Amino acid sequence: MTRRAFVGAAAATLAASSGRPVRLGGPIFLKSNDPRELAREHRRLGYSAAYCPQAKVEDTALVREIEKAFAAENVVIAEVGAWVNMLDPDPGKRAKNLSYVMERLALAEAVGARCCPDIAGSYNPTVWYGPHLKNLSQEFFDATVENCRHVIDQIKPNRTKFTIEMMGWSLPDGPDAYLKLIRAVDRKGFAVHMDVCNGINSPAKFYRSGEFISECFRKLGAWIVSCHAKDLQWIPEMNVHFLEVVPGRGEVDYGAYLTELSRLPVDAPLMLEHLKTAEEYDEGKRYIMKVAGKLGLAFA
Repeated sequence: MTRRAFVGAAAATLAASSGRPVRLGGPIFLKSNDPRELAREHRRLGYSAAYCPQAKVEDTALVREIEKAFAAENVVIAEVGAWVNMLDPDPGKRAKNLSYVMERLALAEAVGARCCPDIAGSYNPTVWYGPHLKNLSQEFFDATVENCRHVIDQIKPNRTKFTIEMMGWSLPDGPDAYLKLIRAVDRKGFAVHMDVCNGINSPAKFYRSGEFISECFRKLGAWIVSCHAKDLQWIPEMNVHFLEVVPGRGEVDYGAYLTELSRLPVDAPLMLEHLKTAEEYDEGKRYIMKVAGKLGLAFA
């Protein structure tokens, strides 16, 4: 290693080590309805962030118990996911989905979660997150602005945020489109849920994921409240095919991801998702912790 490279590496490590501790979380496989047992299981696994246990906002006693139990273990509730199509082409289904999103945002507010995430949706009539010609249109953008405002204005969150994720084939499909959406929605209750893998939709972004990650955090960092942890492999075919895999089995630059995460003004949780087994989640967790250790980063 040249002297210049050594100095650069040392400076990067020093900068990383000065960052805030990272909150890592993921699904757990304990069969229990007891919030105290669930919170302790997160801590046993080394997690300091969690997906919200099953509850409804009307279950006020249970909601209070969840909040109290997880706070006692210093485990934050990262998100109350909505995950329905807010732009379903069927008007009845769209209305039902928007009602459900509001229910989930109300629960996020009640339990003190960092956010309630969804995607903007899709005009695809059969796959709720699928591709469609109009998913990159002004009509799609305007409808998403209206949906986000409606959900936020109905619930008026103070403790949580409503967020949507980038998608590779619908708006917002990158940090610039997300900035435009933030400005158009124009609500304090709107924020960013960062899933960098969802924005990697080209070979350039795949091979230069660190640059893409840095761009996302540079432009959107002031609004990021929670993140997802995934990885991507390129499957050789006659067209581009990226496959979600366990963190560490793909090409996403987790050094860049964790470094940027540690520099945020808030301790935005990093949540593992979309894996199949407890063993896969453990593998992904260990890889992320290994990368963080090399950077001198701690975990909350």
